[in-house]
Parts: sequence; structure tokens; C-alpha cells
Amino acid sequence: TTYEARLYPNMSETELFNTLADLMNELRDDHSNLVSPFNVSVYNVPLTKPANYHARTIDEFYIPHAERTGSFKHAMLSGTNIAYIRYASFSDDISNTHLDYLLDKYRYTDGIILDLRDNGGGSMFNIPMLLERFIDSRTLVAYTLTRNGKGRNDFSDRATFYMNPYEGTRYTKPIMVLIDRGSYSATTFFALSTKAIPNLTLVGDTTGGGGGMPNGGQLPNGWTYRFSISQLLDLDGNNYAEDGVPPDILVSFDWTDLTKDEIIERAIQEID
Repeated sequence: TTYEARLYPNMSETELFNTLADLMNELRDDHSNLVSPFNVSVYNVPLTKPANYHARTIDEFYIPHAERTGSFKHAMLSGTNIAYIRYASFSDDISNTHLDYLLDKYRYTDGIILDLRDNGGGSMFNIPMLLERFIDSRTLVAYTLTRNGKGRNDFSDRATFYMNPYEGTRYTKPIMVLIDRGSYSATTFFALSTKAIPNLTLVGDTTGGGGGMPNGGQLPNGWTYRFSISQLLDLDGNNYAEDGVPPDILVSFDWTDLTKDEIIERAIQEID
């Protein structure tokens, strides 16, 4: 194969690393990493498309007086009855106390814009903490299949993922979820789950993927590796683990005018 031809006796560690890293990057997945004492391979999914998030535009022109509640930055958008909530990383803790405050504060709005652009993922446990606030009944949101053999199609039976409604404060008005290629891993799982929830709409660009669960091991020379071992399916059986979840409404950020965020503007239009 192409990569076997690049291997030869007494090649340097750097050459070996680069060859194996290129091999792993054929998977096009930021969950596929080779780790050595001197380098870590990364595919860099966000670099495969233009960026669609500019923090300064939002901070300066949309939420100059934003509040910070726990892991959330939020404010009412001027001239609207719409709240903007930014959640930057699923690695950031979510508490029910903070969610109660947010959803109570914005209970009389016409809708919420939840910005998950450039959110590289984190804890899967934070996904239901958010989604359970946006549903009124037990909801099937996704399936996963886990590899269980060496064959190309050796996977387990489908495992189901259900979300149960939170027993306290919830919000079931329209919610526009903003996504882009920087929305990865747990954010891809969240985005896919919204497809099963009628009041949630994805706006922006396709997520970066990473919906599969990673697993790995160690090479004889001590280097470690990992790659995804599962598929993430929506209710129609579409696998978004690798290529990402497409938006319901495709919109791109215009970098020639940094006074406006076209993705936020379209989300406002959808709610209004």
C-alpha cells in the first residue's frame, strides 16, 4: 500500500511518526490521534472549511453588556424579544441552578439563540442536561453502533439514546442552535439529537463530526493511539459520526463585514 511503501529499516522516529500520522488522518477524524513523546497527530477538522465564528463581532455588536452565569454568556439581543446564549465548550460544567436562572430569566422571550459554534466538545454528560430542558416528553434522539469485530461491517446492534424531560423549569419555544465545523464531538452528538426535537433548529454550517466514541491502545515502541469505534445514527439511520451533522438552514459568516454576524441574523429572522 501507499503507507507500506514509505516504511524502511532504520527510519527515524520522526519519519515513522509522520507516516503513521498520515495513515491515521485518512480517517478524517479529530478523535484519531497518535501520541509520542515529541508530537501528537491531529487532523484539524475546523480547517477543512472557512471559519464561521468571530467572537469580537458578537461581543461588540450583539451582546456588549452580556451577563456570565456559570459556563454561559448571555444577553437579550437589542431590538428583539430574543435571548442569545453562548456555550463555548461541553467541557465546561453545567449546573441546574444556572439553567434554572437562565430559563426563568428568558421565559417570556419569543425564542433563544444557543450558540455552539467553535465548541470542540467535552463531556457527554452535559448533553442531556441541556436537552432535557427543551422537551416535554421522553424522546428518542439517536442510535449508536459499536464495532465488535475485525470485519468492515462488524458492529453491535443499535443502542438507543433517549432524553427524559427535566422535572423543573423547561423552555419549549423556538431555539436556534448555531453550529459550524468547529462544533465537534459532543457538540455533534448534541446537534444530531436536535433533529428529533421539533422546536430546535440548526443554523450555520455542518458540524466537524467526531460523533464516534474513541478507544485506543499502545504500540510496541510505547506510543499510544486512539480512533473512533462507533457510529452515530439519526432516527432515519444516517451516520454523522465522520462527516458531521448538516444544518437545517445553511448560512455562512461574511468576513468582509465584521460588524454583522449573518448566522445570528438568520436565526433572528427565523424566530421573528
